[in-house]
Amino acid sequence: MRIVGLTGAFGSGKSFVASLFKKLGAKVVDADKIGHKALKRGSVAYKKIVAAFGKKILYADLSIDRKALAGIVFADKKKLEKLNRITHPCIIKEISGKIKKGRKGGFMVVDAPLICEANITGLMDALIVVKASKKNQVERASKKSGMRERDVCRRIAMQMPLKKKIRYADYVVDNNGTKEATKEQVRKIWRQLKKGA
Repeated sequence: MRIVGLTGAFGSGKSFVASLFKKLGAKVVDADKIGHKALKRGSVAYKKIVAAFGKKILYADLSIDRKALAGIVFADKKKLEKLNRITHPCIIKEISGKIKKGRKGGFMVVDAPLICEANITGLMDALIVVKASKKNQVERASKKSGMRERDVCRRIAMQMPLKKKIRYADYVVDNNGTKEATKEQVRKIWRQLKKGA
């Protein structure tokens, strides 16, 4: 099985590109879903997060209010780094497990925003970076999440700049055009990946 990393910046359209690879037959691992699971009550990360950020991030049922946590960490880079130090090992461990289990043939796309930041490019056979203009990122992220423009910009600023991520890329998907233009780029990359398999 070929392991393909798929990354980009907040609002670049990474999830849409992942869905296209899924339709073409790739198995997709969604790191965001793994991250949400890592925050579940009773997990190792949950206990560390509550200890680090306090009970103000909890709902009445003691589950983590992800919005409240995001409000804290995306306002302070040091706090974001602290959260990443807690959650990344759990997420990486699960991704590594899925890669080991899945090494039987075909393609696995690991859809993860922090492949470069978490320094796990070595787990991938190829890396695809989805790029979009800042204007498109802000518009898409605001529409999808209902966040204010200011908050979206803050999140984008906290991530590694897209230009830097592109330096690691084997393939780049320019997601500034129509959906059809993006689909065509994905189909082309898929053909190239299959040729090299």
